[in-house]
Amino acid sequence: MSTKGSIYDQNLDQNSANFASLSPLSFLSRTADIYPDKPSVIHNDRVFTWAQTYSRCCQLASALCHAGIKQGDTVAVLAANIPEMFEAHFAIPMTGGVINAINTRLDATTVRFILGHGEASVFLVDNEFAELATEALKGIKSPPLVISILDACYSDIDPPGATDYESFLASGDSEFNWKLPDDEWDAIALSYTSGTTGDPKGVVTHHRGAYLNAVSMALTWNMGEQPIYLWTLPMFHCNGWCFPWTLAVNGGVSVCLRHVRTEEIYTAIRDHQVSHFCGAPVVLNTLLGADDELKAMLDHKVQVMTAGAAPPAAVIEGMEKLGFDVTHVYGLTETYGPCTTCQWRGDLWDALPADERAAKKARQGVRGHMLEGLMVADADSLIPVPRDGETIGEIFMRGNLVMKGYLKNSATTEKEFRGGWFHTGDLAVWHEDGYIQIKDRSKDVIISGGENISSIEIEDILYRHPDVLEAAVVAKSSDKWGESPCAFITLKNQGTCTSEDIIAYCKENMARFKVPKTVIFGPLPKTSTGKIQKFILREKAELS
Repeated sequence: MSTKGSIYDQNLDQNSANFASLSPLSFLSRTADIYPDKPSVIHNDRVFTWAQTYSRCCQLASALCHAGIKQGDTVAVLAANIPEMFEAHFAIPMTGGVINAINTRLDATTVRFILGHGEASVFLVDNEFAELATEALKGIKSPPLVISILDACYSDIDPPGATDYESFLASGDSEFNWKLPDDEWDAIALSYTSGTTGDPKGVVTHHRGAYLNAVSMALTWNMGEQPIYLWTLPMFHCNGWCFPWTLAVNGGVSVCLRHVRTEEIYTAIRDHQVSHFCGAPVVLNTLLGADDELKAMLDHKVQVMTAGAAPPAAVIEGMEKLGFDVTHVYGLTETYGPCTTCQWRGDLWDALPADERAAKKARQGVRGHMLEGLMVADADSLIPVPRDGETIGEIFMRGNLVMKGYLKNSATTEKEFRGGWFHTGDLAVWHEDGYIQIKDRSKDVIISGGENISSIEIEDILYRHPDVLEAAVVAKSSDKWGESPCAFITLKNQGTCTSEDIIAYCKENMARFKVPKTVIFGPLPKTSTGKIQKFILREKAELS
């Protein structure tokens, strides 16, 4: 057999003329060239153009390099949806570094773990979260360089770092000669997911996947050129589902929103003629419950993308009656955020009654443009289940939109990739038309307001209470949050605490969004081997 290979392999090698690594950084430079004078980011009275954003990103990258950031170093960011957070998504990768956008709703202990586990060299901190950052930095053996992002709204708060963002930026060169990664498989972001056990897992994603999912989001939503995007989705959630990079694909406008409040959302939609925004079902439900006066501000069609928990069909129907067009997507931190979409089949579904259309949209759908494989299969054999809409299996994915793996956790990485597929842990049925629909979760993760909450983490804290003998936490349906934690507790013989006491204790020991909304006392149902039967507790929670 010849060892020369195909005729198409002879003297046809990769070189700088015919190959470049895929990275979302290329989107920024292209858009700055094409739309230099068009607005890129709006935050209150601050308006930046794409030329200005590009210049500021280059300056920040240069300043970070002067501060010692190099290939593979981690730069952590604790910030709201503000221009500096948007800039960090480009500037940090420009250095070869890795952006670690931290959930601002976490407690100090968890933030401290993330900073240490990710080995952050620099820590950009929005002054709104100065107290959280200061507490988190206590006890870190090798603390990162802290850069304070100052906002006039929080001028009375002492910044956690001696250097402020604008001064740090001024030390950089706006003509910084950055380059694309040598290898598109290089890490671009580190995101932490709570999973189902104590410490969060560090999900590592790469330039190639970020590039492809950024384009996929633009295609999935049919966004066109220069959309006006409202930041209701936190940029710390899977890097804002890759939308900082998507908006550089199509020269869009980022309308920043520091706090997700109903009046501010409706006002921003009206004043900026917002065309698109993302949010968990809880955000949609909040908009539905707004006063009629606020709803009357909506004078044009707005595209909404929702994920984080399966949205109730009634919420989708209500949103569409108001004038929002809802796109339901599904994904995980491990898949750069959404990677499936409930692709709308207008030729089949437009004529259906409103409630039936909403039920169709409530499904998790089919694979996105850049996802190579999606199936519902038996968790052990990986044999696909019948497409009958009834047989339950686990959702599996494969392709470029799946993470590199978990940081410093090869055992879990290998486990989740066994059989050549990514094991999501989500249980679903597969419909005849190829659309998947989640029915349950094999992992005891509670999704509340778009946040993943580990039931085991809450249980561990409950067990520390002096009056608690046993504890189990499950998800309880919530009209407002989608799901909320429900705690079942068996007290010690002398225990006299009330549900209010338990909730107060939790508020002192964990992030507020993790605190159980319901506490039920009594013996816990168990198997003959002593394992707590959570499926029984879930039924009881729904009846409480």
